[in-house]
Amino acid sequence: MKGLILVNAYTQSEHELNQPRRIQAELAARGTQCDLVRNDFVPAYLSGGVRSDAASAYDFCVYLDKDSYASHLLERAGMRLFNRADAVEDCDDKMRTHIALAGIVPMPTTVAAPLCYTPGAPLSAQFLARTEAILGYPVVIKECYGSLGKGVYLAHDRRELEAIAEKLQRVPHLYQRFIAESAGQDLRVIVIGGKAIAAMRRVSQDDFRSNAELGGRGERAVLDRAAADIAERAAQTLGLDYCGVDLLLSGDGPLVCEVNSNAFFGTFERVTGVNVAGLYADHILRTLEQTPPTEKNGKAEFSET
Repeated sequence: MKGLILVNAYTQSEHELNQPRRIQAELAARGTQCDLVRNDFVPAYLSGGVRSDAASAYDFCVYLDKDSYASHLLERAGMRLFNRADAVEDCDDKMRTHIALAGIVPMPTTVAAPLCYTPGAPLSAQFLARTEAILGYPVVIKECYGSLGKGVYLAHDRRELEAIAEKLQRVPHLYQRFIAESAGQDLRVIVIGGKAIAAMRRVSQDDFRSNAELGGRGERAVLDRAAADIAERAAQTLGLDYCGVDLLLSGDGPLVCEVNSNAFFGTFERVTGVNVAGLYADHILRTLEQTPPTEKNGKAEFSET
């Protein structure tokens, strides 16, 4: 059996390649070789049906990209992806994540911004007034597509709200109730195969966002049953093999803030001492043993990253 680890076509930094290389090494240690390849060799294309040399050459794919076209094409060609295409797509769009999890796990009150297709259109005063009434101030504004804390803003009054709304008018975004008790901190829970394995508290002294990329630090945290249950329900509902569930710590209990299908685990491993890459490799191989891949015909070679 041979696997493919697929990263974004434009991945360049060594930091971004650390995680796929860790997964590659853990799979190799368990007797399964994987090629680590950028998603720029046309893994699948349409010609009558779906054509894919990659699906013929490999038995499975650890999909570490967010390119939904390639993931859906590979699945149509018969390849098993970790994570599946629909799951990655639902996580990549923050509003879709909240819609999928509505009524299943606790989350902050959230309002979707109306999409604007008209350049220069005035802001809707009615929408802003209604959003103020539902959420109050301060209010969190998030671009629906983004990671590492980028594209997340905080408005303290109507003037700031209007300025951010105008900036994002033609960008899909959402508005969310600010959870004051969790300002500058959250809980990252890694879930593999539907089971929460450990937690890390992320803390920032200088920003309401706790992302390490914005200066936050990671601390080992006790994973209690309430947080584990919520994280597991979120991952299972979204159909994820692997993810990081970010929980806000409210006075009423944990709230799901985001679910990251390709959550970085370097800091998490260092802080918790948990071999995340190894546990993910175990899950992949166990899943493939239970549902063996279709017999592949032919071989193809691609340049490794």
